[in-house]
Amino acid sequence: MSPSYTTPSPSLLANLRGELRRLAPFSQMTAAQVDRFITASTQAYYAPGETVLSPEAGPVRQLCLVRQGSITGRRGLAEAAGGFELDAGDLFPVGALMGERPVTATYRANVDTFCLLLPAPVVKALAAESAPFADFLNARVLRFLDLSRSALRAEYSSQALSEQSLETPLARLVRAAPVAVRGETPLAQALALMHERRIGSVLVIDAAGAPSGILTRHDILGRVTLPQVPLTVPISQVMSAPVHALDTTATAHDAALLMSRHGIRHVPVTQEGRLVGIVSERDLFSMQKLSIKQVSTAMRGAMEVAELRDGARQIRDLAGRLLGQGIGARQLTELISHLNDVLTERLVQLCAVEHGLDLQRACWLAFGSEGRGEQTIATDQDNGLVFESEDPERERPAWLAFARSVNEALDACGYPLCKGNVMASNPACCLTATEWCTRFDRWIEQGSPEDLLNASIYFDFRPIAGNKAFVEPMRELVASRAARVPRFIKQMADNALRNQAPLDWLGSIATKEVDGREVVDLKMQGTAIFVDVARLYALGHGIAETNTRRRFEAIASALKAEPQESEGWCSAFEFLQMLRLQVQLRPKTDSGVPPDNPNLVEPATLNDIDRRVLKECFRVMRRLQQRMELDYQR
Repeated sequence: MSPSYTTPSPSLLANLRGELRRLAPFSQMTAAQVDRFITASTQAYYAPGETVLSPEAGPVRQLCLVRQGSITGRRGLAEAAGGFELDAGDLFPVGALMGERPVTATYRANVDTFCLLLPAPVVKALAAESAPFADFLNARVLRFLDLSRSALRAEYSSQALSEQSLETPLARLVRAAPVAVRGETPLAQALALMHERRIGSVLVIDAAGAPSGILTRHDILGRVTLPQVPLTVPISQVMSAPVHALDTTATAHDAALLMSRHGIRHVPVTQEGRLVGIVSERDLFSMQKLSIKQVSTAMRGAMEVAELRDGARQIRDLAGRLLGQGIGARQLTELISHLNDVLTERLVQLCAVEHGLDLQRACWLAFGSEGRGEQTIATDQDNGLVFESEDPERERPAWLAFARSVNEALDACGYPLCKGNVMASNPACCLTATEWCTRFDRWIEQGSPEDLLNASIYFDFRPIAGNKAFVEPMRELVASRAARVPRFIKQMADNALRNQAPLDWLGSIATKEVDGREVVDLKMQGTAIFVDVARLYALGHGIAETNTRRRFEAIASALKAEPQESEGWCSAFEFLQMLRLQVQLRPKTDSGVPPDNPNLVEPATLNDIDRRVLKECFRVMRRLQQRMELDYQR
C-alpha cells in the first residue's frame, strides 16, 4: 500500500502552526519560518505496518516530521537488540538527509500515522536562515537537554529569581581592578592602603603580575599584632601563601567549592596568569540566604552529632535552591558529595577523639556514588576503613568500634545504614592496605559472581578523612592489575550487560508497574548502566579515575570516539542524574511514586521535552551497551 499525500489547506495550516509552535525547535523559530516549513511540506499518511523509509529507497530526499501516530526504526544487525520509536514531534532522519545518503534502518508505521515531508533543499535553506533550526539538526540530543534545563529553570523561577547563578563565569563577577602590592612593600604601607580603601584584604603579586600571597584583616591579629611584628618588614614575611587563584573562565561554582575546601573567603582571579580581580564570599552569595561556605563552615565547627544533623538538612535545602538556578547535574552532585565529605570528615574526627584513636594511622574510605563524587540527595552509606598495624587482629576491634560509632552517627544524620553491610563497621571492610590489596587481587583473579559485584562497588573508592597515603597502593593495584586480566574484564562486561536499557522491541520506554503506576527506576535502569560501562572501560584501559564523566572523557580517546558521541554519553548520564534530583527534591505528596524508592519516575507525568530527552538517553545507553558487547563479548 502506498502512502497518500496532500497539501495543507488554510485551515490545516493554522492548526499545524499551533501544533508546531509547541514543539522544539519550532518554539524558538519565527512565525514566518514555521509557516515556511509548513507550506513547503506535503502531508503523508501511512497505514499500520507500512514502510515509511528503508535503505533500498536510496539517498534521503526529504525530512520527515511525525505529526500523529508513531514509527519504529529497526536497524539490520541490531534487530535482536530492539528498535527505536519515533513519536509525534520527532524529526528524522537528520543524519542521512544532511549526509545525502540512504538510511541504515527500516522505518515502519506502528499505527495510523501522519507525517509532514519537507524537501532537502528547503531544509538546508531553512537551516541557513534559522539558527535554532540549524542548531537542533546539528545537535539534537544536546539541544533537547538545553531546552529541558530551560524548562527546569522556569519551573523554579519564583524561588530562584533573586539568586545569583553559580554558572556565572568569574570574568562577569570582577567589577574593579584589585588592590595589590609587591612583596617588598612595607607592612605599614599595605595596612594604610587597606584602611584608606576600606577593604578587608590586600593581594601580593610578583614581578609578572601573578598573585603570590594575600593578607586579610583576619590574618593581622595572628600574624602581625600578637607576634608584635614591626610594621617596617615587607608584607611577604606575613602574607598567607601560596594563594589559591582561579582563571576568569572558571565559574562561581568553582570559586565556592575552592572557598569551602580551603576555608578561605577570597579568591584572586587571573587571566593568562596575571591578576585581574578578586571575588569574595560576599560577592558570590550576597543575594543568597544560605551559602556553601556557611554550611561547610558550620559543619567543620560542629561539636556534636545534633549540629551535623542540622547540616545534613541544610545540604538538602541548598541543593534544592541550586537546582532551581539551573546548575548542571555534574556540578550539583559534585557539590552534594563535597558537603557530604565535609560532614563525614567531621564525624570521623569527633568519633576518633571519643575513641582515643590517631587518624594518621587510618583513612576513612567512600565507595559507590560518594566515591565517584556524584551523590544525589537520597543516598545510603557505602564506606570502609584502611588502618596501619603490624598486628591487625589485635587492633581491629578498636577500629571496628570506632567505625560503628561513625556509621551510627551518619545514620542519625539521615544517611541510612547500608542494607548490604558495605560499611566500615563490617570486619570485611575494616582492613590494612595489604589486606585490601589481597582482597582486590583475589576478586580480579577469581571473578566469581560475588567478586564481580564487590568490584562494582568497592573499586570506586576515594579517601575522605585521615591519612590518604594509605590508599595509593590500593589505587595502583586496581589500575594496573585489572587491565592485565582479560577474563575478569569480560566477566565484568557480561555482568553489566545483564541490565539492559529500558526500551521495548518497538523502541519506546519500557516501564514496570509499581502500585498501579507505570514507572522507570532512574538509578538501576538509568545511571547505574552508564556507571557500569564507564567503570568497565576505565578498568580495561588502566584508567585510575573514578568519576563517571571523567572516566568517559578519559576513555573517549582510547576508543577513538567522536567528540559529539562522547559528549552524548556524558550528557545522557547527567540528564538522568538531574531527573533523579528533581524527583528526590520534590515533596513526597507530589512525587507520584512510592516513597520507599526515591529513584522511580512515571514517564507519563513528565513534560514533553523531558520525556523525549529520557528516551534519547536510553537510546544513547543502548548504543553504548552494543559497543561494549562488540568490544568484550566477541
